[in-house]
Amino acid sequence: MQHRLKYINYTCLLALSAICMLSCKKDTPYATPVPSDKLQNQAIKRTLGPNIVGQQIEFAYAMAILPAKGKLVSCVAEASIAGAPGTYMENRSFYTASTGADVGVVVGSPSVTTKTTTTVTYTKDTSAATLRYYYVIPEEARGKSVTIKFTATASDGETISTTMGPYTIAKMDMVLNMKVTDSNLMYISIGDTAVYNASNAAAHAASIDLVYLYRANVTTSAFNHALVAPAADPQYLPGVTLPAGVNRTAKLLKVYNLQDFNLAHEQYGIYIDDVDFTQLDLTGDPNFAINLKAEAGVWIETADKKYRAYIFLNSVTAPKGAVPASAILSIKRYAL
Repeated sequence: MQHRLKYINYTCLLALSAICMLSCKKDTPYATPVPSDKLQNQAIKRTLGPNIVGQQIEFAYAMAILPAKGKLVSCVAEASIAGAPGTYMENRSFYTASTGADVGVVVGSPSVTTKTTTTVTYTKDTSAATLRYYYVIPEEARGKSVTIKFTATASDGETISTTMGPYTIAKMDMVLNMKVTDSNLMYISIGDTAVYNASNAAAHAASIDLVYLYRANVTTSAFNHALVAPAADPQYLPGVTLPAGVNRTAKLLKVYNLQDFNLAHEQYGIYIDDVDFTQLDLTGDPNFAINLKAEAGVWIETADKKYRAYIFLNSVTAPKGAVPASAILSIKRYAL
């Protein structure tokens, strides 16, 4: 363990020393950088994409001091808005093994979060470390901006800080993996971000925006999996008897090749953000989307213009025997 800690210490110290190198002119010979005799630090934001309430923002914070000068005593992350429950800092310092895997070595006690601050106190004789901080975005931060101030303290009394941000927190919200089934859980409310059966839909009639259904035998065009507003022409709701009061319309636009990373959980580096909803124009679009397939998407604007949303079909299943058709939906929603 001591050998491993030394490896982490000197590796981190060398990396931080490189930060202080000046750019060399072409006619200046290369010289090995001399480690600073001051406490040093650097932070990076590891997560990509929009910052959504309930999700984590991950940071890596590196700090180092020459072993001859002392050791690390503590590390503090202070958020401008207190994080939601689950906010914490790793008490392990990470390095990359020859296999490419991240390896963590315990260097301190488990983090303690009090209001806006999260602290790790070092328990190992450590002169350099890289700790990871996970800030869970609270509801209070929706539509605002957040900064994170990192501070390291060494045994010689020296402190150093760096501030990350500000980071804009999205207004939109998100719900993942909602299951819909033909002839049962088929009534979708964007406002409630919920799926209802017929009896529950009648009790929430004013908030039902879409009907999910599957029809294979439609002669005019391929129908298959579909999302249709209750007020659509009955030809797009074949065999459906709507619950009492379910009669809203909506505007829908079917798209392909828009696999939002947050919704799809795939390798695609595409993110739908607030600006996509504010710039969306569904003027003249229909109130139905038919022949949907897995990884298709549907933009929607509700009739009352309270919400715009993007619905992603994670998967679809055709009917088999007595088992009805179904789909798994994930939604990003923006309040107008």
